[in-house]
Amino acid sequence: MTKILLPTDFSDNALSAIMYTLKLYQHEKCTCYLLNSSNVKSSRISSFSNKLLTTMIENAKKDVLQLKAQIESTNSNSNHTFEAIISIENLDDAIETYIQKYDIDLVVMGTKGATGAKEILFGSNTTKIFKKVKSCPVLAIPNNYTFEVPKQIAFPSDFNRDCDAKELHYLKNLADLHRSKIRIIHINENQLLNKKQENNLATLNEYLKNYEHSFHLIPNYATKETSIQDFIEELGIDMLAMVNYSHSFIDSILREPVIKKIAFHLKVPFLVIPE
Repeated sequence: MTKILLPTDFSDNALSAIMYTLKLYQHEKCTCYLLNSSNVKSSRISSFSNKLLTTMIENAKKDVLQLKAQIESTNSNSNHTFEAIISIENLDDAIETYIQKYDIDLVVMGTKGATGAKEILFGSNTTKIFKKVKSCPVLAIPNNYTFEVPKQIAFPSDFNRDCDAKELHYLKNLADLHRSKIRIIHINENQLLNKKQENNLATLNEYLKNYEHSFHLIPNYATKETSIQDFIEELGIDMLAMVNYSHSFIDSILREPVIKKIAFHLKVPFLVIPE
């Protein structure tokens, strides 16, 4: 049984992420937890009357239950069950709380920020979740993304870190859903791999021996963002997966100054695997 946490603000982007998830896991038994955070700061709670706070919570609960009913009426898949959750914590705190409470396997959410600004790669909430969640992967779905079976998953690696079986377990679980091919990308900054990189490449190859996979060395002809984006487009990649560790490529693109000027606009779902 896979347990999936689906944060929602009742936007079209959030609903699109939910619909993608149900199709991605259509052959798997899942419990999907629909989470809405009313985002009432603790400093403000004391200023709310009990009646007003109760009304706010009841309204949020009504909206989540209505969404649950809507999804159940359009999703007849007997593999899927749904639970409704409301919280007055900040969204990132609420997600952490329920990951632990329900032993969540995956968080899925949309990428669009509240402003919808085109120059922003990820909305502020999505960025916070990427940074904060360390106990399970987060899958971000681009706005208005139409479901495509993920036949190919791109997985960039610089081969400088020792391969971690737990990190690759998340990747393999996702590949198992639709027998996806795993395309390992290495941006070739030097002419040759050093000994450590060669060893890590060999270990990665061993970990993935039961999966269809291939290694792709691409030239460092531009920024890493451009190189990866070009690879995704040229090979028709359906999903990008990365491990988020300190000083990694993904760590750098999640820094606020970079986000505001980045030319890295993903058009495919993005799996962020915790270190």
